[in-house]
Amino acid sequence: MSNSKFAALRPQASLSRGDIRFDLIPKALESWSPGVRAAGNDENSISIFDAIGEDYWTGEGVTAKRISAALRSIGDRDVVVNINSPGGDMFEGLAIYSLLKEHPGNVTVRILGLAASAASIIAMAGDDIQIARAGFLMIHNAWICVCGNRNDLREFAEYLEPFDQSMADIYTARTGEDIDAIKTLMDAETWIGGQAAIEQGFATALLPSDAIEEDESPEARAVAKVDLILAKAGMPRSQRRQLIKEIKTSTPSAAGGDTPGAITPDMQNAVVSTAGAMPRLSFSV
Repeated sequence: MSNSKFAALRPQASLSRGDIRFDLIPKALESWSPGVRAAGNDENSISIFDAIGEDYWTGEGVTAKRISAALRSIGDRDVVVNINSPGGDMFEGLAIYSLLKEHPGNVTVRILGLAASAASIIAMAGDDIQIARAGFLMIHNAWICVCGNRNDLREFAEYLEPFDQSMADIYTARTGEDIDAIKTLMDAETWIGGQAAIEQGFATALLPSDAIEEDESPEARAVAKVDLILAKAGMPRSQRRQLIKEIKTSTPSAAGGDTPGAITPDMQNAVVSTAGAMPRLSFSV
């Protein structure tokens, strides 16, 4: 299984089920940011920061065999599982889920960025599931690449149904939600943000504020505050980014102080005044 190569099947008179496999969906891969990491190094932690399943070309990827080896080294102790993964092979994801469910110690899952597809199944194994405020779960039906005639395709559509049922059972067991409601979410390929994941029962709490390393410098906080003010005033993202760039690169005299790039009250008032004159925009995604 490859991060960028999907299962390719040659047309033939009759396809066997062994010829297909589950793989990454493009949208999940595009939304994945592999740079997100957990703060600190806990010897009782497991990091899932890659696609689920072994990459045939590179040997990389997260497999049940590797997770099993990590759990053996941890023993019966509590374990923290950090996840930032676009998903991948469903069979490997189900196997990893079972390994974590069977672990005798407490399992804390931390969703640092994205737990999509097979990775969302793994996340459900946690006794405690913490998610970043800006993190996401993505749940959907089993997804494959297959080719063949209409009879082949009809057969494989039916073949996928028990896998969708298995995933729905896992989500239902975690959330307590009606299974038909879960299947509706899966049919729609649903992306669930941090707070919503807690409200819907997919997670138990937000990550502690220091679980993800962030830039807490005074300049970063000031820039974030200005960006929020401009966004509320209706200024488009592209214009906000350009204005913030100009503020950061301004000279001491232009900034009105001794610190290059400083944001003074007068400048902030001017920014708000300018933004307030712009039309308000509404976006839906």
